[in-house]
Amino acid sequence: MIKKVLIANRGEIAVRIIRACREMGIETVAVYSEADKEALHTQLADEAICIGPAASQESYLNMERIISATITSGADAIHTGFGFLSENSKFAELCEKCHITFIGPKSEVIRKMGNKSQARETMIDAGIPVIPGSSEIILDIERGRKIAEEVGYPVIIKAVLGGGGKGMRVAYTEEEFLNSFQTAQKEAQVSFGDNSMYIEHFVENPRHIEFQILADQYGNVVHLGERDCSIQENHQKLIEESPCPVLSETLRRKMGEVAVKAAKAVRYENAGTIEFLLENDTQFYFMEMNTRIQVEHPVTEWVTGMDLIKEQIKIASGVPLAYTQNDIELDGHAIECRINAKSSGKILDVHFPGGEGVRIDTAVYHGYIVPPYYDSMLAKLIVHGKTREDAIAKLRSALGEVIIDGIGTNIDEQYDIIEKM
Repeated sequence: MIKKVLIANRGEIAVRIIRACREMGIETVAVYSEADKEALHTQLADEAICIGPAASQESYLNMERIISATITSGADAIHTGFGFLSENSKFAELCEKCHITFIGPKSEVIRKMGNKSQARETMIDAGIPVIPGSSEIILDIERGRKIAEEVGYPVIIKAVLGGGGKGMRVAYTEEEFLNSFQTAQKEAQVSFGDNSMYIEHFVENPRHIEFQILADQYGNVVHLGERDCSIQENHQKLIEESPCPVLSETLRRKMGEVAVKAAKAVRYENAGTIEFLLENDTQFYFMEMNTRIQVEHPVTEWVTGMDLIKEQIKIASGVPLAYTQNDIELDGHAIECRINAKSSGKILDVHFPGGEGVRIDTAVYHGYIVPPYYDSMLAKLIVHGKTREDAIAKLRSALGEVIIDGIGTNIDEQYDIIEKM
């Protein structure tokens, strides 16, 4: 088994990983930027190493410093959480070359599935349903216009190396296409240093459904049901739930089988997510694969009773899955609400709810200074009930208890969304 894990991340996911490791008897090493000296993850880990200034490029994205901290601390594994280097194939490859266990898939799989055009072609070859679209990388606007005509409007233009909604535009007509393509391509170049694009048919008002999968080193793959992540703003998820309220058992079984097939097609290992767009509650298409643990993993943990971080560590240690697909059952309904900061500054007062079926994942505390340099998420509020109605009522009640004074948050907006669920 892995004996010592360096967490190449910060915030609530770093705290989450530290707690899982502690329960498994595994030592932990936190890395932190100068802005995170007093962060909770640095206080909870067995060791903490400063890896640079506040800027992410000089700290949490600095591969050499993280590898150096790993070697110096004697850690034999790295967990990257989500964001930062979690889906960086170069970093995973660097870990492999340095004989450090990367708690995630192999670098070649990250590389293949991180390139959306290549991932699409891989899924087509495996017989996975994909959204009609281009079968080639597009650099030229005129070539893009012709493909858009073939695919049929509306279309969505996406950066090949995109993510987080960047380098992405929708066009309903040829006139809109010209401006949208240029805008998306410029944004892709700025955000990812690459202006390669691809085009797909735009599925209007779809549901965003993702299936959590686990795969060990011996070819065993299972899915842990689905999450509905349809409530978003600017392509950023706000509320996630499991199971999806509109999926029949037949459709769940079919989509789950396709998710497992997709994972096996790339010889996937560790935790990952197969994301689909569901059209008209019957037709679904592969959208992308996330080769990491996701922000919304707690809702799956609650309905399955599994600890996904512990499962990741076991798989990376070479332990085979201890269950088959027939052993996986979904119990009740779970919903997650993301509480984000609207400003940086000092938290003057904080209170989070508790009680049966209520979970808070956070790294904030009274007096904590929220830095302006990183992701805005302060906490995740997760609830579990026997039914969806029970879970919504519990979420509404729990969110009403949350107090975060000193900075602006999105709590009021989240409460409005919950009232409409």
